[in-house]
Amino acid sequence: MYKNRLYCKATFKTFCALMFSAICAVSSAQNQVKVGAERLDAYMPVLVGQRVALVANQTSLVGETHLLDTLLSLGVEIKKVFTLEHGFRGSADAGERVESSFDAKTGVRMVSIYGKDKKPKAEELKDIDWIVYDVQDVGARFYTYISSLHYIMEAAAEQKKKILILDRPNPNGYYIDGPVLQLKYKSFVGMHPVPVVHGMTIGEYAKMINGEGWLLNGIKAELKVIPCAKYTHKTRYQLPIKPSPNLPNMQSVYLYPSLCLFEGTTVSVGRGTDAPFQVFGSPDLEGYDYTFTPTSREGAKFPPHKDQVCYGVDLRKFDMRYLNQLNIDWLINAYESSVNKGAFFTDFFIRLAGNDQLKNQIISGISEDVIRASWRDEIASFKLMRKKYLLYSDFE
Repeated sequence: MYKNRLYCKATFKTFCALMFSAICAVSSAQNQVKVGAERLDAYMPVLVGQRVALVANQTSLVGETHLLDTLLSLGVEIKKVFTLEHGFRGSADAGERVESSFDAKTGVRMVSIYGKDKKPKAEELKDIDWIVYDVQDVGARFYTYISSLHYIMEAAAEQKKKILILDRPNPNGYYIDGPVLQLKYKSFVGMHPVPVVHGMTIGEYAKMINGEGWLLNGIKAELKVIPCAKYTHKTRYQLPIKPSPNLPNMQSVYLYPSLCLFEGTTVSVGRGTDAPFQVFGSPDLEGYDYTFTPTSREGAKFPPHKDQVCYGVDLRKFDMRYLNQLNIDWLINAYESSVNKGAFFTDFFIRLAGNDQLKNQIISGISEDVIRASWRDEIASFKLMRKKYLLYSDFE
């Protein structure tokens, strides 16, 4: 187990020298973007002599070193790590309950906030001064890391603790699209009145949660954001590590906002295959030549249609260079091709869509153009609100 040591300038300089080449190599590969966690000089002085809780997973890297190891090596007192969906190592299934534990390497306690508790308890915050949040998001409303962010900010505000966000680029941060969530359909896969694709980084999103008074009773968290360097919303950032088990590459990350709506239907998005979120299909679809058969594997122990042949579409070679909106045609065509339309949509679809309108529009045979037009005014209002919280140059 690591022993906490006093932070000193000599240690910091030595560590920075050792990390420099690795960080530069990663930054070069990512169009010179430097994520917040790599900007040690901007946030280490804040953490000197402070008791810290991390919110982290497998994406929380400084160069090629995990943030937990980085901070411990610099003498920061890490009291615990709060873990989100998929756990600290990022291997748990979607929706799988994550249990609290201890990290085998460092001995630091891992406290799950994706189990029976979604919000840090008051007693878990008594022995800390700062919560440091460093998790790679993918920019879709139903990706639950921003829901966990909400509850972390709320708990911190209630217990008068400070939050430090080490910002990371949004790989889908170059467009905004989809229906805006209606609050009566609020759930853990959609907590705020934002479109499916919101075009914000975690740091920007946290500022919006605070600024719009979305925390309980309008309370505000004491928040500090360390922005990325050399990033704009026009940047097509390539993730250096997969953000969750079923987003294994950039094709899946780009397709995720469109294909995740299928998770509220009887259609599989390829969980349990070599191409999750790059294919879709079902035993009930007609007129499709491509087939796949989901099987049980790590990250998808009980995939939909396990061991059944699914008929659908292979999107692994779909050209993503020009994708700047959700693709609703795939959903419409799948519904029209289903031999069991009455069972096509599940209750979960309304929570993913954030309204009941999209389901009814598809059932009614309304075209994609008309569906998209129904989002236009709310998206325009959201864009005006969003501009107040941007930390980076926009894509427009």
